[in-house]
Amino acid sequence: MPLTDTAIRKSKPTNVVQKLRDGGGLYLLLRPDGAKWWRWDYRRPVTGKRNTLSLGTYPEVSLASVRERHAAARKLLAEGVDPGEQRKAQKVASLEQATNTFEALAREHLAMRAKKLSPGSVKRETRLIEKDLTPYIGQRPIATITARELLESLRKIEGRGAVETAHRARMLASQVFRYAIATGRADRNPAEDLKGALTPAEGRHFASMTEPKMIADLLRSMHGYQGSPIVMAALCLAPLVFVRPGELRRARWSDIDLDSGEWRFTASKTGQAHVVPLASQAVAILSAVHPLTGRKEFVFPSVRGKGRPMSENTINAALRRLGYDSNTMTGHGFRAMARTVLDEVLGFRPDYIEHQLAHAVRDPNGRAYNRTAHLVERAKMMQAWADYLDTLRTGS
Repeated sequence: MPLTDTAIRKSKPTNVVQKLRDGGGLYLLLRPDGAKWWRWDYRRPVTGKRNTLSLGTYPEVSLASVRERHAAARKLLAEGVDPGEQRKAQKVASLEQATNTFEALAREHLAMRAKKLSPGSVKRETRLIEKDLTPYIGQRPIATITARELLESLRKIEGRGAVETAHRARMLASQVFRYAIATGRADRNPAEDLKGALTPAEGRHFASMTEPKMIADLLRSMHGYQGSPIVMAALCLAPLVFVRPGELRRARWSDIDLDSGEWRFTASKTGQAHVVPLASQAVAILSAVHPLTGRKEFVFPSVRGKGRPMSENTINAALRRLGYDSNTMTGHGFRAMARTVLDEVLGFRPDYIEHQLAHAVRDPNGRAYNRTAHLVERAKMMQAWADYLDTLRTGS
């Protein structure tokens, strides 16, 4: 006899499990603890083996609702489809869809890289994901996101005046799409189609950092770099000497005197002789790398061929690995950092700074100063600069 709501409400649990049958294999399982579970017993198509399907709990699933679910399941069975296997497939598809959204992939990618990033870098990328990308494309399956859809999202960021953030968001999105392709969850990277599609950042030359808090975070990231010790040495030396990137990667041991703390070479842009006073921190970095490359011509040799210096992309690639894209920081940006902070924060004379940047500085008569101009004062400035960077990095 079919069940009724009245009969179900009047039923009382006992010491044994009870089956209150409704017909067609459907029944309400009444457990000793009072829990009531809808169950349906059926035989699988093809094999004929017995199987049980859960259809919910009472009263959350009413008698009328469970009969509808039962009827739908019986229809599938009549068509030769196993309702239990179909439910498993739907759960798998739902799980895959949930883990293949842009937000899920972005967080997965960040979690994988987090140990190699500084806390500040993790925070910055998390903010880009949560504030700038997820509201627009976060819940979309990553394989279905088009270049136009991504561009519309980035335009919304631009619309609030955050042009630089829009560029950083595109770079981060590109990394996430590449990761999705590598893990078999997407076939293409629509972010690459948007190069040049965003509004150029006004007055942008080489990305740099000039805010002390951001510099501190950058320095901690660099000193935590997990990669080649030679690359790490070049990365940590770059802000201490703030020479042009090509001059740094082509630094020769024959031009460096660790005892006197000087590096003398010809400036690449002006063709003039130049002297870089080396602070004690710079000497320490070079002394540490000397056992590795001291017998070679270049301080930072290439790993791909003898007699060649480090690749021109190495420093920037290391910065990208640390989470700093080309719109945030570049190897050349250490020069702008030093020029701004030495002047505006530490208060050194602009002509000292310009000399140290190997810019063409002229005396009142229009003649170019020689390479040793203000060398004593510049040496003091370079040591003060290195000490200041240490203070930022250590938080002291």
